Amino acid sequence: MTGVLVNTAAILIGGLAGLLAGKGIPKRFSGAIMTGIGLCTLYIGISGSLQGGNPIILVISIVLGAVAGTALKLDDRLNSIGEKLQKRFTPADDSEGKSTIAQGFVTASLLFCVGAMTIIGSISSGLTGDNTIIYTKSTLDLISSAMLAAGLGVGVVFASASVLVYQGFLVLLAQLLRPLLDNPSIMAEMNCAGSVIIIGLGLNLLGITKIKVANYFPAIVFAPIICAIVEMC
Repeated sequence: MTGVLVNTAAILIGGLAGLLAGKGIPKRFSGAIMTGIGLCTLYIGISGSLQGGNPIILVISIVLGAVAGTALKLDDRLNSIGEKLQKRFTPADDSEGKSTIAQGFVTASLLFCVGAMTIIGSISSGLTGDNTIIYTKSTLDLISSAMLAAGLGVGVVFASASVLVYQGFLVLLAQLLRPLLDNPSIMAEMNCAGSVIIIGLGLNLLGITKIKVANYFPAIVFAPIICAIVEMC
């Protein structure tokens, strides 16, 4: 769990640094920063999505994930947490700040919790105790959280709690499911599904779409199951 704690601390430090820097950044620059983050997020998603070896597994995973996520209202639940943070930390007359806190929390939580490095790093830590990938991710998250916080505010800092819970869960799950997860093809399909979700997040950041990205989270769970079934057939 050391790697998870380091990653959480990196986001906290980066987020706080971004908050301090953001106070002196004009809106036109913060807007440009957010567009740049959206483009980088889109690139990360596209790069990772090419790791999958079987498009059929991806399609089935995304479809089942969408059904499960929508039924569980995952996106609504995540946004509900953001709304509670709005009410707690933003004055009632500051409507712009309120929306920024919620958007920052949701966007950062999705960006830091979904993707190849999150999945591979956490599982590698759980299976072998090797935190190298998580440490690398922590460095990237340090920079990303600073840029996000400069544009979206304190909600990004609160997203560190999402990372602590989610990556910690993945590390523990990897230890329990060692035989299933110690398979390169299964890992590739999980990364592919997670990266497609990141593409949706990137499109949202660019203002092109308003996809309920969190509703597709279960696809990451369905991908290894479907891949294992396909390999047995």
